[in-house]
Amino acid sequence: MKRLLQIGLVVGALALLWFEGRALGDRVPAFAQWVQGQGATGAAIFVLGYALATVFLIPGSILTLAAGAIFGLGQGAALVFIGAVIGSSEAFLVSRYLARRVVERRIEGDARFAAIDRAVGREGRRIVFLLRLSPIFPFSLLNYALGLTRVRFVDYLVASVGMVPGTLLYVYYGKLAGDVATLASGAPTPRGTSYWIVLGLGLAATAAVTVLVTRTARRALASATGVS
Repeated sequence: MKRLLQIGLVVGALALLWFEGRALGDRVPAFAQWVQGQGATGAAIFVLGYALATVFLIPGSILTLAAGAIFGLGQGAALVFIGAVIGSSEAFLVSRYLARRVVERRIEGDARFAAIDRAVGREGRRIVFLLRLSPIFPFSLLNYALGLTRVRFVDYLVASVGMVPGTLLYVYYGKLAGDVATLASGAPTPRGTSYWIVLGLGLAATAAVTVLVTRTARRALASATGVS
């Protein structure tokens, strides 16, 4: 009963973040336009806003595009990356220290689950890096999911470099748009050669992480059960 209550609290907390995120998400365009008028302090405000958006499960695509329109390619990409790393780290740590115990209690009596969890932890850096490249897995939700695994926090941080290709692409398109109001109106972003290259890279990473996780799980199961 206590375990079910803990699981319910975790699920409820994530649901609350999601609903709050949807409500706040409608204000993202207005926030981006406001940041544009804040001068020198706008960069720090943008990073803080991006980090909070990540924690509250708000999709960051509009903010990433807006970074290009407001700050240009180089500074915009750097600010997005910093905000994403801060926000994703906060989500990871919240998930790990609030929900990880529930997971550990679930697997402590099952050698197979425990072995898989340990194996994924050993392969953590590669797995997270490939997940960051993939366009399939939702970025904000993935941060919380990874907090439930044994992936080391330092590996999680290092693997953040996998966000760089997608970040550069979206910031570049935002720079091409050059106007936050245009982006806020929902105008389609261009899809040139760079878009298809990054998409292809992401899909290849999706296939690679699927194969890696499958092989890792298979080896862990064989180790736990003694069956090859």
